[in-house]
Amino acid sequence: MAIRRTPFINGKFYHIYNRGVDKRNIFEDYEDLERFFESMREFNTVEPIGSLFEKSFNDPIAKNKKNKPLVNFIAFCLNKNHYHFILEQVIDNGISEFMKRLGGYTWYFNNKHGRSGSLFQGTFKSIHIDSNEYLLHLSVYVNLNNKIHKLGGLTAKSSWEEYTSEYNDSFCKKDIILGQFKDSSEYKQFAESSLESIRERKEMEKFLLE
Repeated sequence: MAIRRTPFINGKFYHIYNRGVDKRNIFEDYEDLERFFESMREFNTVEPIGSLFEKSFNDPIAKNKKNKPLVNFIAFCLNKNHYHFILEQVIDNGISEFMKRLGGYTWYFNNKHGRSGSLFQGTFKSIHIDSNEYLLHLSVYVNLNNKIHKLGGLTAKSSWEEYTSEYNDSFCKKDIILGQFKDSSEYKQFAESSLESIRERKEMEKFLLE
């Protein structure tokens, strides 16, 4: 087994991303998108849950129990043919285990759409986020990724609303970002003012998955 170039260390932040093989869609409709997001939520636990189908039959009390996560989501964006995550590893091997579980989405997608073979373009990609400035600007890139690529509709979803509004069902751990701003509106202003420069900056090209 090849050794991953990026070692995953607890308490560190990583940009995780991948796209569909041959640039194909990984979400054909809203149901696909929500299934992937549900997998992001449910498989992020130290205690394995089996499949989403099995979990649907669990005791309601057990389903609502808060289990220790494998990773903390800082930000995410799902687009029709690729995704971006900013993750903080919480436990040893947390990112690798989480991403392995998330790979089960391929079976769901292939079974629903009558296809076979790989859905994603090889193993997920990862980059260590090694500075606070990098983390701040990458949060903008991820939160607004669908706008950067001019994508949207029912096959796009991001953590942008969590960062810029009173979002009751909070999925991401945002304090590491929003704690550096007076309030969410100041972060929104920072993000929107950074958007055009992010589109143009040559050093961001390595993140583009078009």
